[in-house]
Amino acid sequence: MIQNHPIKSAALFIFPLFFMASCSTNKYAATNKIYKEQATGFAEIIKSTPPSKQAKETLDPTMQDWIGSVNFGMRRPNFVILHHTAQDSLNQTVKTFLNKKAEVSAHYVVGRDGKVVQMVNEYLRSNHAGVGKWGNDTDLNSSSIGIELDNNGKEPFADAQIKSLVTLLAALKKKYNIPSANFIGHSDVAPRRKIDPLNFPWKVLAKKGFGLWYDDVLKMPPADFNTDLALKAIGYNVSNVAAAIVAFKIHFVQTDISPVLTPADKLILYNLYTKYL
Repeated sequence: MIQNHPIKSAALFIFPLFFMASCSTNKYAATNKIYKEQATGFAEIIKSTPPSKQAKETLDPTMQDWIGSVNFGMRRPNFVILHHTAQDSLNQTVKTFLNKKAEVSAHYVVGRDGKVVQMVNEYLRSNHAGVGKWGNDTDLNSSSIGIELDNNGKEPFADAQIKSLVTLLAALKKKYNIPSANFIGHSDVAPRRKIDPLNFPWKVLAKKGFGLWYDDVLKMPPADFNTDLALKAIGYNVSNVAAAIVAFKIHFVQTDISPVLTPADKLILYNLYTKYL
């Protein structure tokens, strides 16, 4: 649980690595103004009492009332979803996220050089996950923080980038008490539709507590091991099993992302299945 008041804790969540001194002035003044106007609009909606447009038409109006509780707080994210930008620079991605027509965004963008740019308040919903599912969650945009890694999908992830990412993830995990298993990739929640982040060093992150990974020594699964149920237990949408297998292998196998589980893949799956239970 977050012990501090949300507004106070948000103000405290500023430290040198993530502070952008110049972006808020001049070059991005116009789009920052639009951001502030939209945020103000949301604030007015939240402040309205009774809440605007939340009366239930199916209930008798005389049987509905509004009494504001004193016990409430901001919604908090429970997942972190990692992406690669599939673009050529941090500036190109920032430009995309400032384009109204694109209708996409992320809470953070991490550059190849390790620079971290925050683009959406953590308490707000950014448009990064799209249509997807993880476990029973069908609206990952509302329950997660989205982080875009500046990478075209064909290159290794830079050391400086991963270093900054790990520092950012550590802060988010501590602040929101996010479980290790809830650090996942875009391809995990959107099988068949997305493949990012491709060739990402998940094992490196798992060793630091962000995401799970399989053990070095693997045990044979029982004869009746059901791979479909195991994928579902981990969180994958198995309405298309082949797509779920590919998503699983993008994350945990990487050397082969065919839609078929090999004997070695089944060993990995069984080991992970026991961790996610």
